[in-house]
Amino acid sequence: MKSFTKKLKTLWWRIKSVVARYYYGNPSKKLKIVGVTGTNGKTTTATLLYRITTALGHKSGLISTVENIIREEKRETNMTTPDSVALTKLFAEMLDKGCEYVFMEVSSHALEQNRVAGVNFIGGIFSNLTHDHLDYHKTPENYFRAKKKFFQILPVDSFALSNADSEYGSKMLEGIKAKKYTYGFKNKSDFSEELETKLIGDFNKYNALAVYSALILLGMDKGKVKEILKNVEPPKGRFDYIKSSSGVTAIVDYAHTPDALENVLNTIQNMKKEGKVISVFGCGGDRDSIKRPKMSKIGAELSDIAIFTSDNPRSEDPDKIIEEMKTNLSPENLKKVKTIPNRREAILEAVKLAQKGDIILVAGKGHEDYQIIKGVKSHFDDMEELKKAYEKL
Repeated sequence: MKSFTKKLKTLWWRIKSVVARYYYGNPSKKLKIVGVTGTNGKTTTATLLYRITTALGHKSGLISTVENIIREEKRETNMTTPDSVALTKLFAEMLDKGCEYVFMEVSSHALEQNRVAGVNFIGGIFSNLTHDHLDYHKTPENYFRAKKKFFQILPVDSFALSNADSEYGSKMLEGIKAKKYTYGFKNKSDFSEELETKLIGDFNKYNALAVYSALILLGMDKGKVKEILKNVEPPKGRFDYIKSSSGVTAIVDYAHTPDALENVLNTIQNMKKEGKVISVFGCGGDRDSIKRPKMSKIGAELSDIAIFTSDNPRSEDPDKIIEEMKTNLSPENLKKVKTIPNRREAILEAVKLAQKGDIILVAGKGHEDYQIIKGVKSHFDDMEELKKAYEKL
């Protein structure tokens, strides 16, 4: 029965896609669209591609987790990759506004649901594949296969650019029609270059290299791309930071997977000259519960103080989520943990505890300006809360 229902859904998604393309005149055929997929780095990569291409004088559009942009007009977004009808409408508006390029995130959900079926991609980028969305895909192999679909639909005259240092990097390129290219620092690759940039952390070195490589494949001038990369800003909620008058640095980052949290905390540990690392994070409700003890272990091991709190508990009990996060923590790590289910109070506690030289990381929500508790969506912005907490001291 489940298999039959899934087939019906797949058929319905495909019908919607075909009808939308017919209704809007198949606008993607007249645009140069590059998609970015992977677990982490999609938003940063797509956003930087948009910003640099725009700085080079090309009229461009962006479709991302943080925002959709038609040339320089920003639009709100509520999902990483819109459904096929909304997506086709966006393409039509971008074409109408004179856009030449479109850079977009392509999520595993979108691929599984055929949201990008029929989209005329001229290139695709793979960042990495780590633990995420197993509540939906059930197994890592299913998650990989969903991502792989993107590269399988790329046409023969497009490019497929993959991270050579990811264990899935070569697998993504196997058996596809597109022209294959790789980037990386450790393994043999087509693009391997240290780039000067304001972006912080090894994970952002990969994002910057992916951006540079893709722009060269698009025929952009190497020298101009490198020059713009030096000063380009990261998207909202990706390693955003403020420094207090007391010498405490506070960072807001979207890291919501074990791998992303580990990358950000390792980066902070390398940045730290003195003082403590205080992390504030939780795990989402009604989502992949398997990653909860994994994230908490990473957070506790790489922090001096780890404050477990609520992310978006949705319909779940926040206390229950936190208890699951504490599962299998060693006695030594448990000593570092404070549990404060109220996220506002957790952030305030981190600010109170911090002293000169300390670094606070508030992770998991990044650009999001809301919190969902017991099905009710309320305004909540981590950076706003940090600033309010500083004002109270």
